[in-house]
Amino acid sequence: MTTTAILNGMLYDGTGGAARRAQVIVRDGRIAEIGAELDVPADAEVIDATGCWVTPGFLDIHTHYDAELEINPSLDESLRHGVTTVLVGSCGLSMVVGDPEDLADMFCRVEGIPHDLVLPILRDVVDWSSPAGYAEHLSGLPLGPNVASMLGHSTARAHTMGLRRAVSDGVRPTEHELVAMDRLTREALDAGLVGLSLNLLPWDKMGGERFRSRPTPSVFAKFAEYRRLSEAVRARDAVLQAVPNLQTRWPILPLMEMSRPRGGRALRMSLLTMMDAPPAMGLYRLLGKAGQLLNDRLGANVRFQALPTTFDLFTDGLENPVIEELGAGTEALHLDDIDARRALLRAPGFRDRFRRQWRNPVAARAYHRDLSEARVVGCPDGSVVGLTFAEVAQRRGTGDPLDAFLDLQAAWGNDLRWYSVVANGNPEAVEWIMSHPVALIGFSDAGAHLRNMGFYNFPLRMLKRVRDAQLEGRGFMTVEAAVAKLTAEIADFHRLDVGRIVVGARADLVVIDPERLDETVEEIHEEPMPAFPSVRRLVRRNDDTVRAVMVNGAVAWAGGAAASDLGTAHRFGTYLASG
Repeated sequence: MTTTAILNGMLYDGTGGAARRAQVIVRDGRIAEIGAELDVPADAEVIDATGCWVTPGFLDIHTHYDAELEINPSLDESLRHGVTTVLVGSCGLSMVVGDPEDLADMFCRVEGIPHDLVLPILRDVVDWSSPAGYAEHLSGLPLGPNVASMLGHSTARAHTMGLRRAVSDGVRPTEHELVAMDRLTREALDAGLVGLSLNLLPWDKMGGERFRSRPTPSVFAKFAEYRRLSEAVRARDAVLQAVPNLQTRWPILPLMEMSRPRGGRALRMSLLTMMDAPPAMGLYRLLGKAGQLLNDRLGANVRFQALPTTFDLFTDGLENPVIEELGAGTEALHLDDIDARRALLRAPGFRDRFRRQWRNPVAARAYHRDLSEARVVGCPDGSVVGLTFAEVAQRRGTGDPLDAFLDLQAAWGNDLRWYSVVANGNPEAVEWIMSHPVALIGFSDAGAHLRNMGFYNFPLRMLKRVRDAQLEGRGFMTVEAAVAKLTAEIADFHRLDVGRIVVGARADLVVIDPERLDETVEEIHEEPMPAFPSVRRLVRRNDDTVRAVMVNGAVAWAGGAAASDLGTAHRFGTYLASG
């Protein structure tokens, strides 16, 4: 492997220590030397980082790249933003074991990925039958970034109980099946998987035809099942990732309590999510204080995944996970045929049900449902583009924004595209969340919700917030601390050998031009996907910000292009085993 010298950059090493001007020599995939004045080998490939920051590669701990990995393992959409390690297997869903049709049915609707494209891919590639086999499979892929994985509880439940029993009300696993699930969890952790992911959220629904619109298997488990499997995770010092029921919110505290030490060891608990959402205004502060109390006073190890950005959503028609929190929303999305769905939206009985549920003042909600905020951004009827649904109703003289919403849905189906800020609209709240000690920066959902979310570049957007605040003279966080939260802090929690620029460490590096941490990192683009050519993915991009990305000592991205696009046939990333 060639030697690379990164010269004249300002080094942020991920430890939180003071930044310093330094040169970095990379050799054989590792950091060989760091110093102010180094002898650069004559044959070294030189990256001039004058005026730039040099940081460790960023980690994305909440992705759903599980399917995309099988056809586009370069994962350029994350790599281009300096993300050099991704974690798959979130939200109870993974490809670790299982029948391809079961995997596609569990995965695709929840994550907004085309079932008809994913199922043939899985049928073609799935030749593993164990966690060790899946780890070996990942090790053989020509990866762009490094990849770590969790075992999804839905995956384990369906594999052990059979999918029909796993998604049936009133069916509990037998003792034999619980033993088998426990054994599968331990096998996964022995194969280096990071941990186990759970999902308690009932509006994450099954796709396919066989069990369509039922919740995913993990939702059907009782707390005793979660607790039993969590002890296998605790024993291996692994991570338990959990999605509470975001509507009722009651399971959050019992999940947090599971992290308390037992047998002398706390359980590493990663929960979704710490955000400033209008239906639960101020809850993020309560969760932060409760998590800090548990950690500091009772020895727990609770963290909350958090986005350092506005949480906004774009939606084609009703194709949005928050719509599933309404029974009538699930009723509409159950219909895969858009014309049939549009006909349902015109039916008076359905509209009455939708209206009652949308306006129910008692039912808990995750989405604010404020139609004076939600705005049309695309429609064949150009007269409504740029208007909120409340403004559309006012112009039409109906007076009811929900009627305007349903009328436009019925008229245009998925040709209606609208935008809404779901959470984190208050910059001060976002800064509080970013800097809180229990916040674990992540939750991008990269690889999923392809038309809804564009958070792939969240590390750059976080660094922009921090730099902007410093330029305004009100620094709420240092750049050094921000880099540490995006790298070493995440790596340490998940026990992954990445996240620092120190001699001997894995050479995952990013060169960033801080002058290009500007408004262009917020620009929205719709780009074709190499994995699914019929889909245009929502992204935020500014390829001038990241000058170069190294993964395991090789330049994987430079000059606004992936090395693979420049004709370099190379495997950059590797399967990362936890611990």
